Amino acid sequence: MRALAFAFALTLPAVANAQDVQPTGKLPDTVTPLAYRLDLTIVPEKPRFSGHAEIDVQLNRAAQTVWMHGRNLNVTKAVAVVAGKEIPLGFTQKSPHGLAQIDFGKTVQPGKLTLKFDYDAAFGTGASGPYRVEVAGSWYSWTQFESIDARAAFPGFDEPGFKTPFTVSLTTKPGFVALSNAPETGKPAKVGELVRHRFIATKPLPTYLVAFVVGPFSTLGAKVAPTPERKTPLPLRIVGTQPYKGRMQFALDNSGPIVALLEKYFGQAFPFPKLDQIGSPVMPGAMENAGADIYGDGILFVDEDDATSSKQTFGMVVAHELSHQWFGDLVTPAWWDDIWLNESFANWMGYRIGNEWRPDLDIGVDAISEGFEAMDLDALVAGRPIHQKISNDADIDAAFDQITYGKGGQVVGMIAGYMGDEKFRDGVRLHMSRHKYGNATTDQFFASLADAAHDPRVLESLRSFVDQQGVPVVTFHRANGVLTASQQRFAYFGTNAPAEQWIIPLCIRQGDARNCTLLDKPSAPVVANGTGTLVPNAGGWGYYRFDLDPADWDSLIAAAPTLPTGEALAVDDSLWASFYAGKANTAQLVALARAMARHPKTKMQLDNGTRLAGLRDRGLIGAAALPAYRKLFVDIYGPMLAKIGFDPKPGAHANDNADTVELREQLVGFVADNGHDPVLRARLAAAADARLAGDAHALDDAFLPLALAITVQDRGVPFARTLAEMALAGKAPDLREAAFRAIASSGNADVAKWYFTEFNDPRYKPRQRLFGASLFLKDADTRDAALEYMLAHFDEFSKLTGGGGIFSGRSAEMFKAQCSLAAADTVDAKLRAEGGSRLGLDRAVEGIRNCARFKDAKAGEVTAAFAGM
Repeated sequence: MRALAFAFALTLPAVANAQDVQPTGKLPDTVTPLAYRLDLTIVPEKPRFSGHAEIDVQLNRAAQTVWMHGRNLNVTKAVAVVAGKEIPLGFTQKSPHGLAQIDFGKTVQPGKLTLKFDYDAAFGTGASGPYRVEVAGSWYSWTQFESIDARAAFPGFDEPGFKTPFTVSLTTKPGFVALSNAPETGKPAKVGELVRHRFIATKPLPTYLVAFVVGPFSTLGAKVAPTPERKTPLPLRIVGTQPYKGRMQFALDNSGPIVALLEKYFGQAFPFPKLDQIGSPVMPGAMENAGADIYGDGILFVDEDDATSSKQTFGMVVAHELSHQWFGDLVTPAWWDDIWLNESFANWMGYRIGNEWRPDLDIGVDAISEGFEAMDLDALVAGRPIHQKISNDADIDAAFDQITYGKGGQVVGMIAGYMGDEKFRDGVRLHMSRHKYGNATTDQFFASLADAAHDPRVLESLRSFVDQQGVPVVTFHRANGVLTASQQRFAYFGTNAPAEQWIIPLCIRQGDARNCTLLDKPSAPVVANGTGTLVPNAGGWGYYRFDLDPADWDSLIAAAPTLPTGEALAVDDSLWASFYAGKANTAQLVALARAMARHPKTKMQLDNGTRLAGLRDRGLIGAAALPAYRKLFVDIYGPMLAKIGFDPKPGAHANDNADTVELREQLVGFVADNGHDPVLRARLAAAADARLAGDAHALDDAFLPLALAITVQDRGVPFARTLAEMALAGKAPDLREAAFRAIASSGNADVAKWYFTEFNDPRYKPRQRLFGASLFLKDADTRDAALEYMLAHFDEFSKLTGGGGIFSGRSAEMFKAQCSLAAADTVDAKLRAEGGSRLGLDRAVEGIRNCARFKDAKAGEVTAAFAGM
């Protein structure tokens, strides 16, 4: 969306201050906020809310105008109290990001004064700023202010470096729950037909950590028992919309133990006087508002009987957000340059504390998996370092990506592992004590680690990963009885990445013998003094890829089923990366997939199946290879499915645990979809036919989208047309979403052509058509038709998915499945003209071109390899 100019003026015309150039990011130091008093009236069923804001400030030098923030606020009154007298203010929004300017109408001398504003504004519909959602006939409201969306709720100085107390009151309907960061004081007071809830003043907070939540919520409360670090009970409350009233106990029972584990790690009490854990139906992730964390409903409202993956997500995300109460809320980044540290540390802590909370769930290993996923992005030439200078508001949200979370978390874990847990923890505690309720920079955190580590090379290593982008690949080679490790920057086939060097904490294992060293040269001999298979990334925590001599690869692949999960993930990542760099061959990938299928962990059994499916998505499986390629899926995953059994009827596997249910769903997809097993496909199609004919007991909802997609793929346009009509007729309300998801996921080129050129039913709304098109983009056989349509309607799609904030969609990512140079050029030309995130577009286009180059060079070789099996 192109930037638009906004201007909302009142009372007095804005008078330019010739000495002030309009800032694009950090505000000038003319004003320092000292305290906020906010009084908001929030009735969620109404589309707008209103507020009165008072801000005590220190004017640091004489000024006629001052820069601050306020976005899309209808300011009806603005005054400044100077020396006990009110003077009217002009208030003008200067940029779409919410930069605003106030005009005193005269020069005001330095000193303390108070700014007062009356205003109203519209709620949003997504997780950005103040937003509202209707749930089961009732309206509720929440806020999401990180990074720069507090300015959509009240005028202020919306930067992390400004930390002040906030005194909040919320006026709403009687009987509604109203909460903010601090505990409520007294009982609600009547204000006409409404009531006002007052809250005690908060500890010093930046604007992005303030929260308001209002509505007819259900709550469940308790107190977290005292700990050695906290002498008094901590009030804890779970808050959710009414449909989740019966699913709050797990969160209540388990949030407290996580708090206690974090208190033990940090060596100090929970930093705030109460904790609310709040669910939101539209929150895609979670947010660490001080004392008032907000989570997506699916993250927070979990039961013990749910799948292990659901409990893993709960443990990791809750531990992540609660660790922010110290690292981020108690000690806050001085500017958005340092937000990487906030999120990277919390990501590592989320997995660490989550694993300590429930060791049986094996949560910690997913940290390693997330780190390797980040490497795919970090390996692109287009990118950024973890620690990046941010000078524009438009660049802030780009810092909330896989580089910050996945790479940053892995790097923190790697350094913590090398330093030793106790020394690293001591450095963290020192950092907390030095900057309590204040702000800190990356360099200040490094200084705390240095004082605890007494090893400057550790900090040099950390800087080498934080201050430059890219992934190191360490190649191990044996010659004359010496094992040599050589490092360089990993690069995909056909790309030339800039040369870089790291100080790599390298830990290798051979049998039970583990040796760690810092690889600070391009090449150096390393010690592996055990016996048996060489494991180049012991534990899997190293943020690097590796390559081996053929004999060492063969040995490692053979040992794959016996490796701990972290090391197994490292093997998968490094071998497949080597393949896409043009080194490893197809036979090695197949051997690894067969070996990992015997691994005891479900995650590893399935990982290579997903990667093998990507070969066809990238156009590497020609017609001659298709029978052998499909047979491989049936050979590997068919026996696994037969072992646990499959019946598509609802309730057929009611006695299975949630993990087996989840495994079955994956295996059915591998065998029926990727493997095209005719018997299983026929069984699913028959079940789909019976379900469509009215037999609700023929097909479980979990298999409905897959069964319908397979049937659409096999029967083509006539069945797709019939299915669409049934869904739109509304005879089966539970069918509509599954039906159109199946049509868009069918991988049938004729169906795609029909969908984009002939299917124009007015009952199928433009929003539904566009999201269907985004699914067609993902399949190799339908993406060309989808690309043409999506680019022609890109402006419309952008408006439908619009909304600011760190959770907003990054539109270029939807095109990453393309795999031709022509598609890269087309996407680049269209999206670059639209503006938006240049980095996101650069990454998407480079990924498309990498795929195209590899396909053009290697498709024949891969096809021949499969055809010869």
